[in-house]
This record gives sequence, structure tokens and C-alpha cells, in this order.
Amino acid sequence: MSESGALGPPATGGQNRLLQSPLALMDTTMDQLRTLIVVHEAGTALGAARVLGREQSSVQKQLDTMNRNFRELCGEPLVRKQGRGKDVLFTGTGETLVALARGTLGDWLEGIHESRRRLGRTLVVGTTRFTLGYLADAGERVAVEFRERGIELKVGHVRTRDVLARLRAKEVDLVCGSVVTRPGGDPELDDFDVMEWRRNGVSLLTNLPEEELPGPTVEAGALRELPLVISASGLMNGVLHTWFGADYRTRLRVAAEIDTVNYGFELLRSGLLRGCMLVTKGVADAAGDPRVGQGRGLRAVELVNDTGPRLEVLLGAFTRRGERAELDPSHPLNRLWGALALEDARWRREQRWPTEGLEPDPFELANSYDPSES
Repeated sequence: MSESGALGPPATGGQNRLLQSPLALMDTTMDQLRTLIVVHEAGTALGAARVLGREQSSVQKQLDTMNRNFRELCGEPLVRKQGRGKDVLFTGTGETLVALARGTLGDWLEGIHESRRRLGRTLVVGTTRFTLGYLADAGERVAVEFRERGIELKVGHVRTRDVLARLRAKEVDLVCGSVVTRPGGDPELDDFDVMEWRRNGVSLLTNLPEEELPGPTVEAGALRELPLVISASGLMNGVLHTWFGADYRTRLRVAAEIDTVNYGFELLRSGLLRGCMLVTKGVADAAGDPRVGQGRGLRAVELVNDTGPRLEVLLGAFTRRGERAELDPSHPLNRLWGALALEDARWRREQRWPTEGLEPDPFELANSYDPSES
């Protein structure tokens, strides 16, 4: 007869390793790991204590405990003192454990965050400067419900060039912004559900005289011969990249490169430079609007595409394709998406900007242009 033992299924190899884990390792806490990381970044126990808002003695006690435990486990401490006022020296074991601690805490935090998202406890939304008005109005429709349900809505700024990239990287659940696209369907958008609010074509704003650039239209191919003011990044860079290739700067006459379109307006209006600036049709149409002083004195010339695919700027809301369909209708992502749709319908009925009453940014007016008004 076999000897009696503990009841239950036999432990597997992985289970045996876990069950035999050293007590010194099992006594290590998440808080101790965080302290170790902060000491590594701050250099000293005193510096870490200031970051953590604790007494230096508390931080030093945790270091001493970890040093003792990992000396027992690995054969050397994690850190060594180098004298008064000097940063502690992390041993090879210490450096390895810091990297492991970062990964461990990062994985736990990410896991908790993803669980909150799945359960609808947290919703992360990105927005460009202009679309913040769209999101704010829609947010008012769900604010009370989200507050009562304990839902945390996190909103962050997204640059136009990063709208789809942030979604692909799963850094946001929903994003409001603009993308350059092709009418009639664009493979670039196949991975996303899109709520389209507005579309714009592409035009030029110029201070060149009519005898040099007659208008009212010009073929896109003529851009090779015109002095251009271009943005360092953003929507129009995508247009030029598509039409003229990645080395478009060497193929075109770049008279000036700017960080913001506002500066481009000022540069052209100053007369210091004679040239053209590629903008969306909304910006061009708004150039004569008295609310947009930056565009006064400039002339709009419509671009007729003869160079590459027809391109438009699409303003809207985007989520990863199919994600909303897998969630309950009451999930915060679906609730906010519905609120944005209701607000879009209202804006179309009232034919107004969600930023009405604020000084419009001429670059973002590109996205507020409604083709139905033309």
C-alpha cells in the first residue's frame, strides 16, 4: 500500500518550479520593485525618496532588504554604496533585476489597463486640435452616464500625421482627426471603421500676380515650376509624397519650409517671399473670410490633378475595424461613437462649426469645410 500524501493532481514541471520558489523571492513586493527602478533612475536613496514622497530611511530599508535577499539568491547584492553623496553602483545582478522589474510592472499595468478597456472601465480617445470641439460636444451627451458608471474617459492630443498610427498601435480606442485619402475607397482605411464628417480637395494659396499664375485653376504638374512654401510634416506632405514621390523636396522648388501653416500665411502676406502654399480647399475658401485675418490679401487657385491619384482630406472619427461590433451596445466605445454620430447630424442640420465662437485656426478650417455649401 502506498504511503498517503497530499490529495490532488500531481504537480507539473512548471508547477513544481513555482511551488519551490525561494521564500526570499516570494517576499519581494511590487512596491520594492518600483523603489528599485526609481533608485536606478534617481541614483541615490535620497533622490528616490523625493520622487516617491517618502522618508529616505524607508527607501533605504527596502534597498537593504532586497540586497540581503538577492545576495542569498544570486550571490551578489543589487547595489553597492560608493560613499557619501555619490550615486549607488548597480551590480550586474542589479541591472538585470531592474530590467526585469520594468517588464514585470509594465506588463501588470498594461494587463490591468487592457482589462479595464475590455470591461469598459477606461476609454482612451485621441483628437487633433480642431476635432476637440467635435469630441467635447459629443462628450456632453455621455458625461452623466459615464460618471454614474464609473467610466474613465482619457483624452489626448494626436498630431494629424499620427491619426491612424496611434490606432494601429492600440494607444487609443477612438481617434478624431483628418487623413489624406482617395475618393471611392482607399486600402489605407480597410483596417478601420470610419465615421465621415467632411471631405476636402486640395488648392493653392498664393501672393503671385495673376500674370505669373493666372488661375482660377492650375494643373498639379505645374507645382514643379512654382516656388512653394511647404510644411515640415502633416497632411500636405502626404499629398506631395503621393504625387511626386518620397524625394519630392528635390523635385520641387521649395522656397521655404515651415512648422505651422499660420507662419506660412504670415510669410506670404509679408511679401518677403513670393510663392504658393499647398492647402486644403477649406483653407483656400476661407482665405477671404473676415474671421480669418491670416488669409487676407492672398489668392486661391484650385489644383486640377494631372499627376497622380485624386486625393482628398477626410475628417472624421476612426476605430479599429470590427472592434465595436464585438462589444455590447452599452460599452463606452459604442456609446461615444453613437454620440458623435448624433452630433454630426446636428452640425449638418445647423451648418455650423463645433468651434463657433472661437477664432478658427486656418489650417484646421480645411477640415470644417462642407462640400454641400459650394
